[in-house]
Amino acid sequence: MTVIVEVPEELSARVPVEQRGPGLERDAVRLLVSRGTEVSHHAFVELPGLLRAGDLLVVNTSPTLAAAVGGWVGHTRVVVHFSTRGDDGRWAVELRDPDGRGTTRARAGVRASTEVRLVGSARLVLEEPLSARGERLWWARVPGDVLGVLREHGRAIRYAYTERDQPLSAYQTVFALPSPDGAGSAEMPSAGRPFTARMVAELVSRGVQFAPVTLHTGVASAEAHEPPYPERFVVPEASARLIGAVRAGGGRVIAVGTTAVRAVESAAGADGVVRSRAGWTDLVVTPERGVRVVDGLLTGLHEPEASHLLMLEAVAGRAAIGRGYEEALRGRYLWHEFGDVHLVLAE
Repeated sequence: MTVIVEVPEELSARVPVEQRGPGLERDAVRLLVSRGTEVSHHAFVELPGLLRAGDLLVVNTSPTLAAAVGGWVGHTRVVVHFSTRGDDGRWAVELRDPDGRGTTRARAGVRASTEVRLVGSARLVLEEPLSARGERLWWARVPGDVLGVLREHGRAIRYAYTERDQPLSAYQTVFALPSPDGAGSAEMPSAGRPFTARMVAELVSRGVQFAPVTLHTGVASAEAHEPPYPERFVVPEASARLIGAVRAGGGRVIAVGTTAVRAVESAAGADGVVRSRAGWTDLVVTPERGVRVVDGLLTGLHEPEASHLLMLEAVAGRAAIGRGYEEALRGRYLWHEFGDVHLVLAE
């Protein structure tokens, strides 16, 4: 059982912070810090002073795709969320009903052989559910250049708690790198969003190191909050060696985002040693499984039903996360991908 909180609607971050006032940049968000059950309140720009020389930040370099594309099932408009590209060339997709406030309603009655005409000339055909757990995501056959369709006709996925569509650039982090095969994330690895080039330079000047990994995130569920589906990841050899060296030297390994945790913990053996790995991971980090590598996690604030809260509890314990979320609510912190951030450190 995880921490249960009620998130008032007014605490949803409706636009990126840089659009909330003149002169604001991405790093103008707030930072809640939990060290065990001890909680402190900061501005994100204070992060360099809260870390120490020898610490290592593990960052996700996956770029965000323009993964929402309009289309039609018969004469009915739909929006297709492209989630994950499979090894066989198919895509895991989700059909949703547009409502003018973001594509927030999962489409009911989806079945095999459903054909969707996409904006432009592309078509896709649903073949089978991605998982026996439900029929929200389907494997679909999409002839032609899907990434070209996304570049030409796609937009960033957004949900009703945001005010309006944003340019894709608003969903890219400073760590995002083009993938050799054009792959990317359906939804932004948002914990890295507040970082700026200036912040990265300051951290490096203070002796904080960075280890890049890649995990391409799929489509989250706005309704059911299922555990994450299998996702593609890469932990490069250089990053694996750096993580090992920092741990051996007594530094802290702090993941920037739950995606970075999932990647690096998927590359760790039972002995806790991280080795270079690439492939698919279905790992769900829970308190029962625990963490083998990370000593802390920088992340956004998650919905009460989100499986990510179990990961936070694995890092710091239930009491610490409960206390942190009480303070986040009391302090009126903002939720979701454009919101404030939470640094969770093991006690």
